[in-house]
Amino acid sequence: MQRVAVVDYGGSNLRSVVKAIEHVAGPNDDVQVCERPEQLRNADRVVFPGQGAIGDCMKHLQERDLVQALRECVQVKPFFGICLGLQSLMTTSDEDGGMACLDVFPGHVRRFPADAGPAPDGSPRKIPHMGWNEVRWTREHPVLAGVPSGTRFYFVHSYFVAPADASIVIGETDYIAPFCSALASGCAFATQFHPEKSADAGLHLLRNFLAWDAR
Repeated sequence: MQRVAVVDYGGSNLRSVVKAIEHVAGPNDDVQVCERPEQLRNADRVVFPGQGAIGDCMKHLQERDLVQALRECVQVKPFFGICLGLQSLMTTSDEDGGMACLDVFPGHVRRFPADAGPAPDGSPRKIPHMGWNEVRWTREHPVLAGVPSGTRFYFVHSYFVAPADASIVIGETDYIAPFCSALASGCAFATQFHPEKSADAGLHLLRNFLAWDAR
């Protein structure tokens, strides 16, 4: 039996993420919503979904004593961060007046510029970046198997990650300017887009993640 922990910090969109994972899970996958550090440490793999603001996220993680457990898990077991779950892995964020994050990977979370002007076709480039957009893979990875570069995924965000180490960027997307829409390093795989809202392509990534050895 494989225990899959979906992190509940009190503010993420848990229902759709859990339903998507259960949809692709095998008979030996036990999907559990977890809010205690010992549950994460005892799991075989961890999914960290997130939406909302980083300030509330970090506050709730601290209140539930999840900060250190997440830092440990991302180093030793397959870990999938989604949206705010990706942004939280950076060192700091511009959001909420400047916030310290989990500092798993050196880097910063920046806001899309509000004065970028229209897109080349004349359409407005609104913030948040919301809707379907293409993701270009920059290298191969087991979680990406069978999902072509250029596949469209669903985004909802006003901030994007800028890792200090460009080698961990595995996916890029164009909105106002190219930005990191996925990263992978060691046991960690994380996306700015929402796989649980991205139809068959997103489910394919989640299915690959459940089978990923990460060694």
